[in-house]
Amino acid sequence: MPAPKGLKTTSSPLQISAVVEESAPNTLTTEQIPLTLNVLDNEVFVITQINIDVQSPDLLFAGAVLGGTRRSTNATLSTTERTTIGSISDANVVGSASREIITTVDATPLVASVVFDREDPQFSAISEDYLAIVATNNMFLNIRSFDNINVKTARVRVYGYRASASAAVYASLVQSELLSA
Repeated sequence: MPAPKGLKTTSSPLQISAVVEESAPNTLTTEQIPLTLNVLDNEVFVITQINIDVQSPDLLFAGAVLGGTRRSTNATLSTTERTTIGSISDANVVGSASREIITTVDATPLVASVVFDREDPQFSAISEDYLAIVATNNMFLNIRSFDNINVKTARVRVYGYRASASAAVYASLVQSELLSA
């Protein structure tokens, strides 16, 4: 695989996996994913694909369907630590996933539930070589659910490779990453 301009590939393709569990229901929780990059050699991690799997939101409580609710489980993978879950509109968020259940109850009471899944992006566009470049030593898997009774988990698998950058490219990547926090 050809490396992006200014980078030289230093490893075979790699897969990194991680899991995060909320510390309490509906609470932002972050798991640090160490990359152990060699900063002396200006090493970076080039992300080519990600897959984020979030646990389903709660539907049942004490054996009964809770109607008229909107529950979700959301996760993001970020290059710097976050104080909110964030979204792909944030510069330091590489990808996100969410699973939402909307339940309604009408007058009969007839219960209807609809499930929505979303993951953005999963892999780089054909015209692009990579999704993101991580220049600092860690990535962060973030989870936050909404209106759930139980804690939720999220899992991520990150595909990519290590590369070394020229001094100028490395400095600009580190500065850009740290300023995006």
